[in-house]
Amino acid sequence: MATLQSKPTEEGVKAAVDETLASLQAPLRELNHTTAYEEHHAHNAICDFLGKQGFIVTRHAYGLDTSFQTTSGSGGRLINSNAEYDALPEIAHACGHNLITTSIVAAFLALSAVLKQYGLPGRTQLLGNPAEENGGGKAKLIDAGAYQDVDVSLMAHEFIFHAGPRELFPGVLSDGVGGVRMNARKEIHCTFRGKSAHAGGNPWEGINALDALVASYNNVAVLRQQMFPDERVHVAFLDTPKWQVRSPTLRGPNVLMSKVRNCIEAGAMANGCEVEADTGRNELYTDIKINDTLCERYQAHMGRYGRNVLTQHEKVLTGSSDIGNVSYLVPTLHTMLGITNEKGSFPYHPSFAAAAGTDSAHEEAVIVGKSLALIGWDMLTDDGLFEAARRQWQQAVE
Repeated sequence: MATLQSKPTEEGVKAAVDETLASLQAPLRELNHTTAYEEHHAHNAICDFLGKQGFIVTRHAYGLDTSFQTTSGSGGRLINSNAEYDALPEIAHACGHNLITTSIVAAFLALSAVLKQYGLPGRTQLLGNPAEENGGGKAKLIDAGAYQDVDVSLMAHEFIFHAGPRELFPGVLSDGVGGVRMNARKEIHCTFRGKSAHAGGNPWEGINALDALVASYNNVAVLRQQMFPDERVHVAFLDTPKWQVRSPTLRGPNVLMSKVRNCIEAGAMANGCEVEADTGRNELYTDIKINDTLCERYQAHMGRYGRNVLTQHEKVLTGSSDIGNVSYLVPTLHTMLGITNEKGSFPYHPSFAAAAGTDSAHEEAVIVGKSLALIGWDMLTDDGLFEAARRQWQQAVE
């Protein structure tokens, strides 16, 4: 490691980032191999890893059992890095959150090292994000004040190549993308209450809650014909039915939610059933505010590692993520990296979990981590770039 320097060069900082992560190649790969708010093993494994690297880690941070936080540096601006590590029941990391953890931990370690090496003001925060898949962990962290002092927020997400190598989207050749648009999302949890009666003896005395549910389901199915192409409504039958409503803008789910609720209540009304449509406990995932400056810096730094990435993709991805909630608070970068083009492989499929565990996917995640560390350095040391990112964010959320 180089001695303390007062005037770091761009190539010097990149070399320090590369050197730092090269020395941690084996433990990072081991960490990559290690469900909502049930991520106790991942939480402990990451915290133990960071402790071995000399960081003081706050476990169970902000009142969440499986969140954590650690920071490094002093003075200056604060760069937040978001580590997701929740897995899916039975199919584990079929959305590749092990790669998110790898890239974000790598970014934090590298940025911490260069801040220490060059002795410049600036801080970096690694924040453990539980329950992105089902629970809105970042929304709860926001409510608890986790992002209160953050100036810029960074994270990366894996994506699957569409058909051939480098075809990230149909007809779009690229190694990745700096910014993607995703739908805002709300939920409705419903309880239908009927009245018991003997189906053969006196059915006229009863009120069939299942009929009300089926009628509600059919009503929403008919509503889909009147929805915009990028909007989605889908339902899961758990202990109680749970509808999810998605739309490209933050206003969209509110409008669509009202229509869906009418469909549900009409289904209950048709046979005199009572229904409780609970929207108060739903987790709001907002749309993502794209930041041009951060996307451009990502493209530039990935290019230094031989990757040709798009700055952003105009098409709205119909999924949702709670990183959108963060993007309404501070300038935020949510990148996407492609990891496989295996036929029949797609997110939430066991084949994607297998792809996310390969050496090539891990290596790509580390390169993304290096680029995120360099963006963090840009935001800490270049006032012009930071002010541009801040100004674009303010315009986007107004």
